[in-house]
Amino acid sequence: MNQLFRRKQYSASDKPSGLVRVLGVWDIVFFGIAAIIGAGSFSSLGEAVFRGGPGVIVLYIICGFACGFTALCYAEFASRIPTAGSAYTYAYASFGELIAWIIGWALIMEYSFGNIYVAFSWSDYFTSFMGRIGVFIPEYLTCSYPEAHKAFLKGSQNLELINAWKNAPLIGNLKIILDVPALVINGLITWLVYVGIKESKNFNNIFVILKLFIILLVIAVGIGYMNTDNWFPKSIITGEHSFMPNGFAGVMSAVSGVFFAYIGFDALSVLSEETKDPQKNLPRGMIISLILCTVIYIILTLVLTGMVDYRKFDGIGDPLAFIFEKTNANVAWMEFVVSLGAIVAITTVLLVFQMGQPRIWYAMSRDGLMPKKFMEIHPKHKTPSFATIITGIVVGIPILFTDKSFILDFTSIGTIFAFVLVCGGVLLLPSKKKIPGRFHMPYINSKIIFPIIFLGGLTFFYFWQPSFFHTIMDWKDPNESEFRISMFFFLIINLGLCVLAFVKNLSLIPLMGLSSCLYLLTGMTHNNWFWFLVWFAIGLIIYFSYGYRNSKLQKELNGDLD
Repeated sequence: MNQLFRRKQYSASDKPSGLVRVLGVWDIVFFGIAAIIGAGSFSSLGEAVFRGGPGVIVLYIICGFACGFTALCYAEFASRIPTAGSAYTYAYASFGELIAWIIGWALIMEYSFGNIYVAFSWSDYFTSFMGRIGVFIPEYLTCSYPEAHKAFLKGSQNLELINAWKNAPLIGNLKIILDVPALVINGLITWLVYVGIKESKNFNNIFVILKLFIILLVIAVGIGYMNTDNWFPKSIITGEHSFMPNGFAGVMSAVSGVFFAYIGFDALSVLSEETKDPQKNLPRGMIISLILCTVIYIILTLVLTGMVDYRKFDGIGDPLAFIFEKTNANVAWMEFVVSLGAIVAITTVLLVFQMGQPRIWYAMSRDGLMPKKFMEIHPKHKTPSFATIITGIVVGIPILFTDKSFILDFTSIGTIFAFVLVCGGVLLLPSKKKIPGRFHMPYINSKIIFPIIFLGGLTFFYFWQPSFFHTIMDWKDPNESEFRISMFFFLIINLGLCVLAFVKNLSLIPLMGLSSCLYLLTGMTHNNWFWFLVWFAIGLIIYFSYGYRNSKLQKELNGDLD
């Protein structure tokens, strides 16, 4: 059993990998902005505003709060282990091989499947943009077969999906329905990542500058059309004007969806071996990008909710363009600019995620847990070439037979789970000697502070929402049973963490990150957990049939390493 949890020791003197160190701190910041500001702001922001009203800025602060603690944990790991692999590498050093494999397998789900969702979103914006300039792509070439079939069977109001099903050409009895724009952008991004990190860096930096310019333009133009009365609409609960018209529960109901916007900083840690002075530049870049993106999200939300009544955002998938439509601000040229900007924004998200996945496989292959082919470095481009091609295939094929809603749910739970283990992993790390120029996460003894924070918050919530505690054990309610079960276990786990904090003098920052991410997991449904466990089981089968026997660390311990 101990062999399953054998830990790998990493050293700054490890042999070079062949990857090229070309990224500085601002390159990392730009990659972070590229990954974080994309699908979250240009797509899911509309639904978040509808659910939470103007008070949805609290949602971004809460997610930024949770991700901020997690980012500090990533930064601590990055300062100690300047090698590619992200949370996988960090778990190998702190938890051992089996947990590292589980995290690596979860990251495959995060990056590859997450990019499927982003490719679908890119296709939607691209199709919409082409329509605005008078170029119309047939509906059956802009969506997936399952989406069209499901819409037809359920009598959906989405006319584009219905028309795709009705008008699709036939080969025998098979309707030809496929998302061509999503497939094409996946192929182009795969090629760009394949040809080199320098090319990807330059392409990304140009697009991020353009994206930030468009967002600042939205803010600058939108301020002139704002009505501050929109920030305090009538509450559906009390009937009084409120910043949170749907209550705090309405704000929190969109946590998991908005969290998807923040997962980009995780992708930055896989760039360690291509970063100059990673112990210093990588932590700084991660933290700077997270702070900048949180501020941008808050300002954007204030502009959107100031320009348009929050109730109009129901079902709106392109909120930044929507606020300039004829029925709202009626600024046609801004509607066009924002549509173009969305394509740019989502393209950069695709780029960063598509860069992340091959480097996870590269790290796992280097440790012997994946076939050696995955650590093959292209002699000219200096990129993990085979792993990049396989990533393109893994993203491309499911585009033909999956839909967005399933992919989004499937991705979020794996990401949050990885964050939980990263924060927990930092708690297991031994203290280190401070070295000038490197990041050092400050140690704050949580012995008293964490129990006060948790128990104090629990007491406040009890007096604010006493009915919640009176019904928390009612697990038969058809609407809230899953949430109550999740919250019950969340409370039990955190009470245990309070005891550990008091006994073990744990560090406060990773403990707060762990607790915050555990809270985000309470938003997952039983369906999310089912498919996550299925994916987890498949991963274990692969590990025990290949990884366990071919582990480089196992061979070193047995003395039979070639």
